[in-house]
Amino acid sequence: QVQLVESGGGLVQPGGSLRLSCAASGTIFSINVMGWYRQAPGKERELVAAITSGGTISYQESVKGRFTISRDVAKNTVYLQMNSLKFEDTAVYYCNAHDYSDGVEDVAWGQGTQVTVSS
Repeated sequence: QVQLVESGGGLVQPGGSLRLSCAASGTIFSINVMGWYRQAPGKERELVAAITSGGTISYQESVKGRFTISRDVAKNTVYLQMNSLKFEDTAVYYCNAHDYSDGVEDVAWGQGTQVTVSS
């Protein structure tokens, strides 16, 4: 019932920056966790960063110090600021959210946004 829409992907040179946004809509009860995953061709989808409604944040080791995740709880929106981008960051980035209602979990995924780092 929760729908996610990502935006902000694109082509950027190494060392550049991009900011991804993801807005949740539809039937929402209580989204506790929102995060960003990415998947490159031929590779498994991996967690990039996640943030809870309480502000607890987790990052993949490879992006620590370069990426920053933030969230506007009231607007059910999550952001990913990506700085010092590298070739290895090239992937499709997916937004994820976990919505909870009386023990029932609804997991939602966005359609993905392409991030390409190239010289």
